Amino acid sequence: MTAQPIHPHEPERVPRNAEGIAAALDGGRRMEFYRELLAAAPEEAENVLRRWWCEAMLDTDPAGDRLTAAALDGTLSTVTVEDLVARRREAGLPVE
Repeated sequence: MTAQPIHPHEPERVPRNAEGIAAALDGGRRMEFYRELLAAAPEEAENVLRRWWCEAMLDTDPAGDRLTAAALDGTLSTVTVEDLVARRREAGLPVE
């Protein structure tokens, strides 16, 4: 199953490459990213880039602080997997 963003970013805030990801991370996290990427086997590098791209997108989200606070306060709205699958089906999107 793949998830599509509710509000796509055009252009994306963080380019999907090592340089773009590193530029979006602060110093300590940037070094952690590079250490993990350099230690990854070639077949694991794509997964490392994907995970850190997600981290960088969260770090650069303008609403990030508000969402973090809502999550910590227990007031962040949630949806069940069943509801999400139903919404995707209604929208004609894949749910595999």
